[in-house]
Amino acid sequence: MNMAKAVTKFPWRTALVTGASAGIGKAMAHQLAASGVDLIVVARDRERLNQEAALLKGRHNVRVDVLAADLLDPAQLLLVEERVRSSTNPVDLLVNNAAFGTNGDFYNLPIDGEQREITVNVIAPVRLAHAALGQMLPRKLGTILNISSMSALLPGPRMATYAATKSYITSFTESLHVELRGTGVSVTASHPGFTRTEFQERAGMQGKVDEVPNSMWMSAEDVAAESLRAAARGSVFYVTGRSNSFFATVLGILPRGMRRSLSKQMRQ
Repeated sequence: MNMAKAVTKFPWRTALVTGASAGIGKAMAHQLAASGVDLIVVARDRERLNQEAALLKGRHNVRVDVLAADLLDPAQLLLVEERVRSSTNPVDLLVNNAAFGTNGDFYNLPIDGEQREITVNVIAPVRLAHAALGQMLPRKLGTILNISSMSALLPGPRMATYAATKSYITSFTESLHVELRGTGVSVTASHPGFTRTEFQERAGMQGKVDEVPNSMWMSAEDVAAESLRAAARGSVFYVTGRSNSFFATVLGILPRGMRRSLSKQMRQ
């Protein structure tokens, strides 16, 4: 069953989605628009964003503002923060989706690339969440959806920085959840597993992922649908897909040493 086919009525009026030009972010934008949610779509590629915005407005008759920004650039990130912080047409849902990964032994990877990965995967979501809370808390209304990963749940040899950034996002989300209890604002971390997007190719993993059985893959549309529904429910920790959920449960009861051994076997 493709869960993305059923249109869900989401509770938000305006959502800002980073990484909205492709993959999970693009799927979320389409599903939110189908529910009547106005959008601010953020990504580096203005041309792709403009194409998606025209499609979304034409198909769903919603407002779609394009905010082309490279989250690696402090000045451009600040522009996104200012939009999230604005009390004019306030953002009810912030989706921190933009991220990328690198693949290889850490000591062989260019350190500047690893730092850029940390900036996009951690610094940008933290700054955007801070900006969002500045206008959500006074209104006692709002949702932040952070896209983490199954990689957050066990060590990630040859993707050490990526796994660490996603572990940060999960821990950050759970900490905020405790802080925000009773405020009317919720924070959700969604943990997709293998998802058919451009991520693998960009991370240089195409050869390795070809070995992953089809049964372990999810579509971006299904991941988006499950993640948005979890956020609408106010879930703090959510794993997409039944097989991923089962695997996460097993990981949760394994000693750390066994998780390290398992991660090593999975990367061989």
